[in-house]
Amino acid sequence: MDREARVFAESHFRSLEGCLPRRVCPKLDRVDFIEKPDSFSYADFFKGYLLPNLPCVFSSAFTEGWGSRRLWVTPSGKPNFDYLLQNYGDVVVPVANCGVREYNSNPKEHMTLRDYISYWKEYIQGNYSSSRGCLYLKDWHLCRDSSAEGVFTLPIYFSSDWLNEYWDALDVDDYRFIYMGPTGTCWSVNICGRKKWFFFPPGQEEALRDCHGSLPYDVTSPTLLDSRLHPMRDHCSPPLEVTQEAGEMVFVPSGWHHQVHNLEDTISINHNWVNGCNLANMWHFLQQELCAVQQEIIEWRDSMPDWHHHCQVIMKSCSGINFEEFYHFLKVVAERRLLLLAKGMGPGKVEGGKGTGLGPQQAAFDICRIAEVLESVVAHPDFQRVDTSAFSPRPEELLQQLEEAVAATTSL
Repeated sequence: MDREARVFAESHFRSLEGCLPRRVCPKLDRVDFIEKPDSFSYADFFKGYLLPNLPCVFSSAFTEGWGSRRLWVTPSGKPNFDYLLQNYGDVVVPVANCGVREYNSNPKEHMTLRDYISYWKEYIQGNYSSSRGCLYLKDWHLCRDSSAEGVFTLPIYFSSDWLNEYWDALDVDDYRFIYMGPTGTCWSVNICGRKKWFFFPPGQEEALRDCHGSLPYDVTSPTLLDSRLHPMRDHCSPPLEVTQEAGEMVFVPSGWHHQVHNLEDTISINHNWVNGCNLANMWHFLQQELCAVQQEIIEWRDSMPDWHHHCQVIMKSCSGINFEEFYHFLKVVAERRLLLLAKGMGPGKVEGGKGTGLGPQQAAFDICRIAEVLESVVAHPDFQRVDTSAFSPRPEELLQQLEEAVAATTSL
């Protein structure tokens, strides 16, 4: 990030006046297609898509150097089962059954990649039908579970990736996934195959809810035409549709509900992420999640000792994170940015840390965003009930450090 992009971003957030970025979205009739890497900079993506929270599609030219596109695919464009079996056959992977619906999602099982590919071949030979249903390899953490060197190169546009930066720092987990599946199964790059995407801008999902308040399992289902089941359906605009070809990369912005269909046998690499542009959305989501938990067990509020603590425990089990861990997430990223600025790097230099692609302007922007969200966290009544006595630094101390850094970087 250069100074111009940072000033542009800070002006953008001031103009929102406290509104969530994902709720400020112009009406679109198409998704932009970015063709040439040489003429599309990080600043172009940051100002044109990441900040305004808009989807786009990158051409296959952006991923042509990836090892997975060369090794995982046959010359005819099909999955290279022999290579995958030779290199990953004994790896245990999670598989979802798309033909079974449980609690508005698909049940998962675990099997070796060898067994899954055996099923996949059988499914293809059976004219894309099997008594076992339609199985979809989903959420395989290849980067965590084995060596992924050479599989893909993180595009510079997605280099500010706080989720994976945090988990890499803890050496616990990651949010980089591999998806594989046959035709008809439901930042995403197609290594091979084609996908059909349906995008609904933020807020449109409310019109898709049924009379019980639930979102549809399938937005193409005829049941959505039943006004008794979906009384608000007429208020929903048609989705934006995108057909993603092999090698192309889709940017899915925060808060955009979407549904994806495999049109062919497909392998894709997917990457969930959070950064300064959508941090406020994450904090808003966590507050909503806590409210939902509190409503579920409200009847025990007066009789249950440590009711508020139990709400945080339940929230952690359901969402994978609670207010305490969110603070530690902010702390890890904030301390890394403060350290970078403390090195006294000049505006023209770039930090060489693994996977971050950070420079001082990006660090200053990140610190400003963390400070704004942390101020809201510290003031939240439910966070004030969290025991922070063992936190180092204490939340108020970290907030003070960040505010001092924001003031010091004004002229950077």
